[in-house]
Amino acid sequence: MSAAALDLAAPLLAGVLGTAGAGKLVGHGTARPAHRTALARLLRGGRRAALALRALGALELLLSAALLVLSPSVAAGGTAAALGAGFLGYLGYARAAAPGASCGCTARDDGPVGARAFARAAVVAAGGVAVALARHPWWVTAPRHPAATGCCALAAAAGLLALRADRRWRMPWRRLRLRLTGHPLAGIPNGPRVPVAATVELLERSLAWQSTAPLVRSALLDHWDEGGWRILQYAGLHAPGGTARPLVVLFALDAGASRDAVREPAVRVSVLDADTGEPVAAGDRAGHPLRR
Repeated sequence: MSAAALDLAAPLLAGVLGTAGAGKLVGHGTARPAHRTALARLLRGGRRAALALRALGALELLLSAALLVLSPSVAAGGTAAALGAGFLGYLGYARAAAPGASCGCTARDDGPVGARAFARAAVVAAGGVAVALARHPWWVTAPRHPAATGCCALAAAAGLLALRADRRWRMPWRRLRLRLTGHPLAGIPNGPRVPVAATVELLERSLAWQSTAPLVRSALLDHWDEGGWRILQYAGLHAPGGTARPLVVLFALDAGASRDAVREPAVRVSVLDADTGEPVAAGDRAGHPLRR
């Protein structure tokens, strides 16, 4: 690792600790979110876990400020390294004692302890070691090595995004990739271009479904592809004048449409009498207009 990278580790690590500390103080202000963490089991209570997380968040914020002001500092770097090592030990306990609980490392950590949590703790420990080994203040090194500073900043930003527990930021990039490269199932001969579940999800978000939903009385019963359309079959029921009338409700969507490429799909709707197979006129559907 170059000397410039060691000197620039302090502000990058301060950003990691500052973000995590602020999240703990804001996201774990009560015992309600803290009781879902493994720390609640270790301390035997959500209230105690909430207090511990708030105290840890305050410590992370103080350490973040120290890293920015006291660079280079063996004491601050050593404290950060010890904190990262402590995180690793706690994560190991959480994985063994409460596999389904979250670690509480960040405000958005609601899922079980995984590889990202261990990676974040390892980054903190390694960053602390780098700060302890630095020789010059970061505010002196940064102007002298602008290229290295920019590369370190970009690498740190990419790493933080990759290690975030909240993965909603990835969806726009996945949609862009699908638009540029096409759907991975599009090249299957005589096969569906997208999964049926994706078509159902797209249908249930459409205006056609909203207007027809009062007639539908079942989950998806059958589906098939024909002429570039995907047909979805549901059972329905209509009771004009109090007389129940079973129906077959058919929706037709583009077999290649998905939420990644289409916001409002074109949907064809057919309502048939289940006994006779005859189409049911729009006027016989108790005022439920269909959007096509």
